[in-house]
Amino acid sequence: MNTKTALLLAAGAALFPAHAFAQEAPDGTDAFGFEPYVAVGGGYHDFDRSGNPGTIAFEDSTEGAVVTGTVGANVPLGAFFVGAEGFGSYGFSDIDWEYGAAGRFGVRVGESGMFFGRVGYMWLEGENNYAEDDFLDTDGGPSSRDRDGMIYGIGAEVGTKDIGLGGVTGESGVRLRVGVDTFKDFESFRPNAAVVFQF
Repeated sequence: MNTKTALLLAAGAALFPAHAFAQEAPDGTDAFGFEPYVAVGGGYHDFDRSGNPGTIAFEDSTEGAVVTGTVGANVPLGAFFVGAEGFGSYGFSDIDWEYGAAGRFGVRVGESGMFFGRVGYMWLEGENNYAEDDFLDTDGGPSSRDRDGMIYGIGAEVGTKDIGLGGVTGESGVRLRVGVDTFKDFESFRPNAAVVFQF
């Protein structure tokens, strides 16, 4: 075997794994890329613990429905992906606004589905729709439901092809998303759902 033949064989061997890896994405897309998206949805946020012990005393927990908008992007890594997103929610009942940002990571499955986890930071602005006697701060005056902290979540997204609706949306990249988040040290339960539009 001459040197030229050996170099050609080595180059082919080096390219083969890269080509194979590029085909690992379950939906047939390139293994690497940039996939921006927006999402619109809603959920319900229920806090079963009330702020910092010894600082605020609630007679009832904070809770309310939220309508959420999200802007983010995924970076596929073969069968896996990482990404980041920012979100803002308008709330009802005890919740006025929620907003924050989170990183995502997960695995892609099927034609267009994915399972993911996310970790981020969120701020909550609560409605002050309570009487002064409902809860007081350490100074004896009315306190606020505002709070902030880490947020953790898990979820799944499924494309319309995976549920038999491929002809409805064509190539628009529409997915359905469901998930659940929790705030700080499991102080809240926040189930949510959204429609995701990927560009």
